Amino acid sequence: MNLTWMAWTLPTAIFFITILVLLCGMAVWEYASPGGNPRVGVLRFETTRGDRL
Repeated sequence: MNLTWMAWTLPTAIFFITILVLLCGMAVWEYASPGGNPRVGVLRFETTRGDRL
């Protein structure tokens, strides 16, 4: 696979790895505790776990 078109610097790699780890963590959390009931926040609209992430 040719990935030379993108500048894969260390900060870029860390950014994408962080997003991947967060998504995997949220998937495991949702599997362990399904639902994630909506909450009403300071701005008075409902958000779920994924929205807040």
